[in-house]
Amino acid sequence: MRLLLVEDSPRLVELVGETMRDAGWRLDSVSTVADAETAIAGQEHDLVLLDLGLPDGDGLSLLRRLRHDYPGLPVLIITAKGSVDERIAGLDAGADDYLVKPFHHRELLSRCRAMLRRNPQAVQPVLEAGALRYDPATADLTCDGIVVPLPPRERSLMEILMREVGRVVPKRKLETALSEYGQEMTPNALELAVSRVRKRLQPLDTGVQIETVRGIGYLLRRAS
Repeated sequence: MRLLLVEDSPRLVELVGETMRDAGWRLDSVSTVADAETAIAGQEHDLVLLDLGLPDGDGLSLLRRLRHDYPGLPVLIITAKGSVDERIAGLDAGADDYLVKPFHHRELLSRCRAMLRRNPQAVQPVLEAGALRYDPATADLTCDGIVVPLPPRERSLMEILMREVGRVVPKRKLETALSEYGQEMTPNALELAVSRVRKRLQPLDTGVQIETVRGIGYLLRRAS
């Protein structure tokens, strides 16, 4: 899952980022209306978390444009504007849900999961490769039913490789998919992530292995 947070509070961006990454979701964050429009046009997202009080414009106006241009994109408003009239205005403008600051991170996660369940386009099947199983809904990677502990970025790497099992995934595609808005993943960081995943999987009887296709990318295939 890839989410976009439109929020100009650095502290809240940090806290929400930690919450989403711990859940195994990728999070892009921007602080202005203009950057939000650029991010949405340039990258597919499963959910938008939108603050209404932005430095260069009105979040409701952005919401109305999103609803017109991307009618199937779920939007959760997160704002300090919590009166009944303000909540009604946000929902009538096209928001799928409305959460008033301050909020608990567990409630934010729960609301995000509920919205994604209601969105047929965001529902993704469980992935299997050898003895490995990855559930996109929970971001859990297991081997024979036992959770494989991996940091969020490495879990996302395995998700991509398992979606393309048996096919070479170009390095550039992986770098783009694992990058966050404004923070690109470097080739060295990708190699390090692959190395860490290999070390974690090595003692397990996974039935698969990550193969380097020199100069091109990586391939998840059955172990010989």
